[in-house]
Amino acid sequence: MKELVNNGRLEAIISDLQNIIKQCKAYAAQSLSVAIIKEHWEIGRRIVEEEQNGQSRATYGEGLLSKLSERLTVSMGKGYGERSLADYRKFYLQNPDWEILHPRVQNLKWSHFKILLRVDNDKAREWYLNEASTQMWPKRTLDRNVSSQYYFRLLSSKGKGREEVIEEMNEKTSGEEYRNISPQEFIKSPVVTEFLGLPKDKSYTERTLESALLDHLQEFLLELGKGFAFVERQQHIVTDTDDYYIDLVFYNYLMKCFVLIDLKTTKLTHQDVGQMDMYVRMYDELKRPEGDNPTIGIVLCSETSKDIARFSVLNGNKQLFASTYLTYLPSEAELLREIDIQKEFYLLQHPEAR
Repeated sequence: MKELVNNGRLEAIISDLQNIIKQCKAYAAQSLSVAIIKEHWEIGRRIVEEEQNGQSRATYGEGLLSKLSERLTVSMGKGYGERSLADYRKFYLQNPDWEILHPRVQNLKWSHFKILLRVDNDKAREWYLNEASTQMWPKRTLDRNVSSQYYFRLLSSKGKGREEVIEEMNEKTSGEEYRNISPQEFIKSPVVTEFLGLPKDKSYTERTLESALLDHLQEFLLELGKGFAFVERQQHIVTDTDDYYIDLVFYNYLMKCFVLIDLKTTKLTHQDVGQMDMYVRMYDELKRPEGDNPTIGIVLCSETSKDIARFSVLNGNKQLFASTYLTYLPSEAELLREIDIQKEFYLLQHPEAR
């Protein structure tokens, strides 16, 4: 034993055993999670089969769930209430093919699927499911993205026909495929930042907004989308004549370019756009590495302007963007209204996309 301690072998063995135990426990937990999901799917399948063969289906289904719930709760315990059985039935109806579903459940728990039960749009639900599985979203992230209509806001960032965009989004789920997407398809507007805890009445400074974003950097990166990595706050740029400070600098490894963000708590102005245009040109000349794509600049503001979209250097520019942010989680009606406003703003900036 003394020899093992002296030469470090004992520590190596302990480390190996700890890793083995952790891996086995993780595997057991994952296997249990898959088994629970499969159980719920099978229960849903059996209920649907029985309902389809029952008489007076409209009333038979509800009566069946009530009777099943009562008997199963007595014999099997909790987890088989009428509401739970209805969830299992809906889960099966949304995912009738286990062979297709099975590869996607490896990184998910039943709590993920309970959130997805709220998504009635088949295309959106499939996208959320793929993203949650491949990106290993925790339940909280999936819940927030569904609640903030992330899928539909992502669609609104594109200047193409709705059906074409939906088809394209379903195809492009891996990082490699994202490399061929143009920058404007990465930029979302509005950006929902309710996690910052800032007041809805905008009674805060740009510095407060900047600090809040950095305090919640993980949530902000998820909100921005795929491939974003934080580089620096108030990055100092020195020219022959002056010093400049860029609010937030990110790098997107999928677009292979730097992304500059300037924060504004007011309505977008032509001075804001001109300043960002200068920052982008500076960055391309002084900072951009050889082989990188052109730098992207985003003015994140409380409100956009049709006149700025039409009559400033923003018009037709593929490197400059303006996005609005919402410091609260909007209702569906509010979100749809804001998306329509931002679509119109985008088309004014890029009339060729009409």
